[in-house]
Amino acid sequence: MLPIDQGLEHGPIDFLDSPEAADPEHQFRLAAEAGFSGIAAHLGLAEKYLPDHAGQVPLILKLNGKTGIPPDEEAFSPLTAGVEDALRLNAQAVGYTLYVGSPAQDRDIAQFQRVRAEAGRYGLPVIVWAYPRGRWVDQKGGKDSPYAVEYAVRVALELGADVVKVNIPRYDPARKEQYPGEYKNLELSPHQALRRVVDLAGRALVIVSGGARLSEDAAVAQARLALEAGAAGLIFGRNIWQRPFPRALELSRRLLDLVRGRN
Repeated sequence: MLPIDQGLEHGPIDFLDSPEAADPEHQFRLAAEAGFSGIAAHLGLAEKYLPDHAGQVPLILKLNGKTGIPPDEEAFSPLTAGVEDALRLNAQAVGYTLYVGSPAQDRDIAQFQRVRAEAGRYGLPVIVWAYPRGRWVDQKGGKDSPYAVEYAVRVALELGADVVKVNIPRYDPARKEQYPGEYKNLELSPHQALRRVVDLAGRALVIVSGGARLSEDAAVAQARLALEAGAAGLIFGRNIWQRPFPRALELSRRLLDLVRGRN
């Protein structure tokens, strides 16, 4: 999948090194020509750009979001669209960002349950961006620790997610004393850590985020690690669309070949 929600979540800073990426047409065209399984976008982009690619780009409509201006410790993403919008736009699924551990998680969980219930009535799959956030997460080893990522994916499963987007967990020896319980003694490679996450997700599919832009070879290596650890797929955004179109298309096809077992 190709996520293009970063303009809201991160702001224009993500476009500074690649002016071409500031044009959503660059991203929609890329998704169509490369053959992505879906493009994840907020309502405004979907309404204004999807019609030019009708029938070419399956849509995952993001239903909530926030700007990157407030601190993550207060993380909460209000609704920006509804399930009715997804149906009107013929979306194949809806996406929801859930901040596990945030001081606002009670509101977040309640809001998510309303979305999940409505999506379920219409048979729309729900993809959860499962993100550990907040000062309590930081005090227990940080948002990318095995403990935090495992907890987030399990919460998403138990609340009804069909697909869960995660970052690859990283064991950090320098912070292991902050890890709770037996996590202090779990010296895990990235492959082992992600395998545990996939197992904890149960029957919810796990897709792995690409994160900040890497070299092309590093992006492919991260994708290969994710798939070998049992992830069902990838959701790479900035690693794709922050590149000039020909390079972005080439990398997209390398990653799609991996996902589809051609490589």
